Parts: sequence; C-alpha cells; structure tokens
Amino acid sequence: MPDATTRKRILSGWGIAVLLFLYLPIAVVVVYAFNASRDVSIWTGFSTRWFAAAFRSDRYVGALELSLKIATLNAICATLLGTAAALALGRTRSRWSVPFSALVFLTLVVPEIVIAVASRMFFVRAHENVALFPSLGWKTILIGHVVWSSAVVVLIVRARFTGMGSSLEEASFDLGAGPVSTFRQVTLPRLAPAILAGGLLAFTMSFDDYVVSVFTASGDSETWPMAVFNDVRFGVTPAVNAISTLMFVVVALGVSGVMWFLARRTSDDGEGTVKLVDGLG
Repeated sequence: MPDATTRKRILSGWGIAVLLFLYLPIAVVVVYAFNASRDVSIWTGFSTRWFAAAFRSDRYVGALELSLKIATLNAICATLLGTAAALALGRTRSRWSVPFSALVFLTLVVPEIVIAVASRMFFVRAHENVALFPSLGWKTILIGHVVWSSAVVVLIVRARFTGMGSSLEEASFDLGAGPVSTFRQVTLPRLAPAILAGGLLAFTMSFDDYVVSVFTASGDSETWPMAVFNDVRFGVTPAVNAISTLMFVVVALGVSGVMWFLARRTSDDGEGTVKLVDGLG
C-alpha cells in the first residue's frame, strides 16, 4: 500500500489530468481564435481580425441580440419566481412542501433532453388548443428557460434563507416592525447575495443553452449557441473560434460572479447584526 504522501500525489496528478482533459480543448479554441490564418489548424501569427469579422455578420449579431434578450428576461422572471418559491418553501411546515420541493428539484436531475422534448410537445399542443398561446419562437424559448432555471434560483435562495435562521426577524417583530418592514430591512438585504447569484446563474444558463432552445425554437429564431452549432456542422472556421471564445468569456464571468455573490455576506455577527436591528423602525 502506498503511503499518505504517495496517495496524495496520485490524487493530485489525477485531478490535474481531469482538468487538462476538460479545459485543454477550450484553451485550443481560445488560442486559435487569435490566429491570423484562415486555416484553423496552422498558426501563422497573432490577430484579432476574426472577432471583427464575426460581428460584421448580420446573422451572428442578430443571434447575439436574441440570446441577450432571452437571457435577460429569463434572469428577471426566474429570479422573481424562484425567490418567491424559496421564501414559501423555506420555513413552511405544510404537507405540500415536500411534494412541491420534489417537483421543483426534479427539473435539476431530469436529463435536459427530456425537458426539451416535453417542452416542445407541450408548446405545440398548447398552441393548437389555445389560440392566444404563442407558437414556437423566442417566447417559447423564454418560457422553457424560465421553467428550467427557476429551480436553480430556488435551490440557491432557499439554502441561504434556511441557513441564516430567523433570530433577526424575530428581533425585528419584538421591536415593533411589521412584516413588510422586516422583510425590506432585514430579510431582503441578507438574501441579496443569493438572489443576485441565482439571477446571474439563470442568465448564464440561458445564454449558453442549446438543447432546450433548439427544441422550442422556430426556423426564424436562432440563438447564439444555435448559430455556432449550425456553422460547426460544416467545419470549424476562425470566426466560429472567435464567437466561441466570446461565449466562453461571458459564461466564465457569469460563473465567477455567482461564486463571488455566494461568498459574500451582507450581515456578520456582532456589529453587522446590531446595524440591521438599529435600522428598524
């Protein structure tokens, strides 16, 4: 049996190998996005012209605008719905809380392709039977993303809500503050990092989603990931590398923002708690 030091080195080496396997292809795409050559397999020098060339395409610009539109609306809707559900489920003792929680979190464990196929079937049937229901297009993409990403917001906000306890809310009521004032001055500021993290993650998930989008879109609704995938089928070009790099940067910034908000604390023990309570009135 190897000693503890040897086992630690083996595990560290294995972890490095896994990270290289996951991120080395991404690194290759990023590097060759700055390749001056039209041949993506031959490096001829550093250049940023492919980024400008990609944005001279009306198709890419339209796909980017649509993705930003859907992702922004999705972040707003998913944050509102997810936060409301998290507050309702956080400390309730209703017999319906467990089945409802299971239904919400089932979205996170069911394969995305199943959700995508089910969403398409539902949207097609709903449009056939309800005239006011939108046909396949950017609105159905948005609805599909909201249903999918709201569960993530619920998970993040609910964990923060149940973990921060109810002592400050009880102190607020003891000092004479009402439910609305307590929520505005005590609960909401303490939940703010989790709410912002959930909204940012919902934006990121929607922005780079392909599976749900392609099953709930129409022929004239093409998001940014769909445009990239449609072009990759006919071969990788420098413009595709440039667009993929920009998409990776947006997602990386979004995930970094989520981690920063989750690590942030709006209230600390001691002085921070006193300031919150002193602000009630």
